[in-house]
Amino acid sequence: MPYAFCMTMAALDDPMLSTGAAAELLGVSRQHVVDLCNRGLLDHVMVGSHRRIRRSAVLAMLPAPPRREVERLSWLHGAVAGRMMLDPERVISKARANLTRLESIHRRGAAAAVLAEWRQVLERGVDAAFEALTSRSPRAAELRQSSPFAGVLSEAERRRVLEAFREHWRSEHQ
Repeated sequence: MPYAFCMTMAALDDPMLSTGAAAELLGVSRQHVVDLCNRGLLDHVMVGSHRRIRRSAVLAMLPAPPRREVERLSWLHGAVAGRMMLDPERVISKARANLTRLESIHRRGAAAAVLAEWRQVLERGVDAAFEALTSRSPRAAELRQSSPFAGVLSEAERRRVLEAFREHWRSEHQ
């Protein structure tokens, strides 16, 4: 008899992956993922005879970018968010064009998974894109490592943001 169940938003945002999908994200073999599961180094659940692993558990195994780089990208993407508030159609259009080009290059692996996530963000509209550009969440920071917003800022704007960031970093972090 079928049963009904409720999925929380967290569960929707953190899908279960097969060992093959986890291996692609990590850039390792499927067998290596199975070995990590068997040694207790990667949390998983068994669904029949198949292992399923939360995407967040897989992403947690990837090395974290240095804090300075995370903050630098946050500053750049904050400027992109400001531009998007002035001309949302142009910014989203540019991001979609970049995304299409990047998807044709990165058809598999971790990069393809991140690009697919960016595609979902852009399909949800300006508010979702703004959230991804400005959120302090670890997942948003990870997404910004592979951003489709290149070319939204002019080179002069980009240089000004980076100079302001360098000044900020010198005064606040050293």
